Amino acid sequence: MSKRDYYEVLGVSKTATKDELKKAYRDVAKQFHPDMNPDNKEAEEKFKEAAEAYEVLSDETKKARYDQYGFSGMRTGQDYHSYSNINDIFSHFSDIFGGGGGSSIFDDMFSQQTRSRGGRRRGTGSPGSDLKVNLKLTLEEIAAGTTKKIKVKKYAKCDSCRGSGSEGGAALKSCPVCNGTGEHRTVSRSMFGQFVNIQTCANCNGEGSVVDKPCKKCAGDGRAQDESTVAINVPAGVSEGSYMTMRGEGNAGLRGGAPGDMLVVFQEIPHEYFKREGDDIIFDLFVSFPDVVLGAECDVPTLNGRARLKIESGTQPGKLLRMRDKGVQHLNKHGAGDQLVRVNVIVPKKINSKERELLKQIQETPNINPKSGDGENSFFKRFGI
Repeated sequence: MSKRDYYEVLGVSKTATKDELKKAYRDVAKQFHPDMNPDNKEAEEKFKEAAEAYEVLSDETKKARYDQYGFSGMRTGQDYHSYSNINDIFSHFSDIFGGGGGSSIFDDMFSQQTRSRGGRRRGTGSPGSDLKVNLKLTLEEIAAGTTKKIKVKKYAKCDSCRGSGSEGGAALKSCPVCNGTGEHRTVSRSMFGQFVNIQTCANCNGEGSVVDKPCKKCAGDGRAQDESTVAINVPAGVSEGSYMTMRGEGNAGLRGGAPGDMLVVFQEIPHEYFKREGDDIIFDLFVSFPDVVLGAECDVPTLNGRARLKIESGTQPGKLLRMRDKGVQHLNKHGAGDQLVRVNVIVPKKINSKERELLKQIQETPNINPKSGDGENSFFKRFGI
């Protein structure tokens, strides 16, 4: 991969101050931090790339040489380190920012993650996985919001050992291999400084503690399959495919680990009468030919009952009549969409003799049939047709 300009990597200009450089590096490093992007090689390379860019641009001498000569003026191993792995970066920046009473830049940015690198807290276990459920909703429920109760099968904390995984809920023992740290550290030194390699303890899987006598009910996991009822408060205005996250409602973690989350994905049940368009709804109203010619009033169904609608005389088929605020409530905002009523004219397939006679009487009148006047015929007359 070809090198990118250091300023481009950090997203700053050549006139950026030291504080601006540091902030930019924080943002980029946080975005591609290995804890945020596990097993992502591309993110790891960008993390290394940002470290190299910051190492050069934060030093006035190196920055001046780079501004004048570009990459050709930079010397690997002197102006910047050739980082072979992520731990090299942590070690190197600890040397730069950790001395003289200063704090590491990574301590500032990732206090929780970097503390975990120095040793896990005992008995925390492994976090539980997330759950995904699909929730079907009617248009009426979506329009006003609702509370739905669903039954979910998931891993819950074992009631026999109270989630510890140890028989009778007894306290876990410190891992004898890693002495409770949850990891192994090896330190090596080179001409470029001190390097620390950190690996997860295989004996306790990084938890720092082990089960001496496993619980018989959960076999030491600290959790068991269970079915629970969950109440979901659905806000008004959700749409097909949108989702909400319910923190801590996922699977329980191993041996007291934090539970995962539940992702609730909303699905909209097709309505018998209404079609949704954003927060507006469309209703097809069928009326007779005399109604659109003479005008009429009729009852129209809405999402919360019915309403009276006036059809003006001369209303054309296909016209949309707007009923304000009769649609779906806006998501997390005040107000609602509208109900659009599309006027359709009923054409009967069968008529009796009396109806036929009446229609014939008005068929040739000028206003009912424009052919007998100057309307449609004027086009043909103009061209002598």
